[in-house]
Amino acid sequence: MADHIVNAITSNGAIRVVAADTTALCNRAQEIHKMSPTAAATLGRALTAAAIMGSMLKSSDDSLTVQLNGGGPIGRVVAVGDGRANVKGYVDNPLVDLPLNEKGKLDVGGAVGRDGMLSIIRDLGLKEPYVGQVPLVNGEIAEDLTSYYATSEQLPTAVALGVLVDVDYTIKAAGGFILQVLPGAYDEDIENVEKTVASISSVTEMLDSGKKPKDIVEQLLKDYEIEYFEDVPTAYKCDCSRERTDRALISIGREELGKIIAEDGKAEITCHFCDNVYEYTKEELEALLESAK
Repeated sequence: MADHIVNAITSNGAIRVVAADTTALCNRAQEIHKMSPTAAATLGRALTAAAIMGSMLKSSDDSLTVQLNGGGPIGRVVAVGDGRANVKGYVDNPLVDLPLNEKGKLDVGGAVGRDGMLSIIRDLGLKEPYVGQVPLVNGEIAEDLTSYYATSEQLPTAVALGVLVDVDYTIKAAGGFILQVLPGAYDEDIENVEKTVASISSVTEMLDSGKKPKDIVEQLLKDYEIEYFEDVPTAYKCDCSRERTDRALISIGREELGKIIAEDGKAEITCHFCDNVYEYTKEELEALLESAK
């Protein structure tokens, strides 16, 4: 089955779970960016979070950006998701690799760093995007997002994200879930959730063993009657285009554009998200300069 997201709520309205299998889209990101295992796990977690959070947006035209900047060797981690659960992303240094951490896992926290911020930027079609920021907890991304929800949205939330990188650097399994205790829940609901989240296997173990997002939901909400919403497909999809690149060049201003024409006589723009290259001749740049008047 292709990558998809399952959205469910308990029939008493107390708990919401959104769970995703993002194995294929993380493999697509790996094909594009050719990352080390540590970088692939880092970006994969961020992309998974952006896919789940994107699917929770009210409008398909809305979008959000998950950005981590923790001062670590990987540099910035950027993942963008839209209301259709399409995602794209990149890391500044895709080749960074570190020894396994003390738990024998890929050291995502060490790559991201812990001295910095997690930013969630929501573009809801208003004049200005909404920006929420929290200090990083440990750079492992899931715990940082849990902190974000507690601080910015005052919602008790559990976030789990996982990426299992195979020996050939392909992604063997990737996915995650966001579980939220909603207003009106009882203390016993919170206690039930805490016990269950602490006792279940990791997301990647479940997916690698053949379980699907619905199975993850059923494990998390095993003590409840569950109501499901429609499944949402999710994919890695970049929306760059020649027209967007034209606008980006025009936006740098006539002076800068004129300087490029005078000094280089051409330009080459590479998309951060998909590595597409847009080449411009001197004549094409001069035409843009004319339209920039």
